[in-house]
Amino acid sequence: MEQEKRVFYVDIENAVVLENPVESETQFKIFGTDDEVARLRTLFEDNGDADFKTYETAHIPFLEYSKHEGNLEYDQTMIEIYALIYQLGDAEAKRHIESMGILQGPIGNNAP
Repeated sequence: MEQEKRVFYVDIENAVVLENPVESETQFKIFGTDDEVARLRTLFEDNGDADFKTYETAHIPFLEYSKHEGNLEYDQTMIEIYALIYQLGDAEAKRHIESMGILQGPIGNNAP
């Protein structure tokens, strides 16, 4: 049985997916199934874990950003989050993400 898509609002800044809109500049409107929204929430959790890893090494002088696995993991999960929002988002969300350019280039080459 196919799940019905519903409207959700994604607040990037607070890493949450909500059923009701809130005042936020980092909010996107998406249309997703429960499974798709669960995937997005999992990506936010993974990103939070990766963010914590970046904190652990943030105080090490002379450690190149691209040499730390936590930084790369954080970047990749952000790209996956934006790619999924792009896939599920309304026209305004798609336009905004396109203007960011986050889904282009070597890291984001798996964009939709």
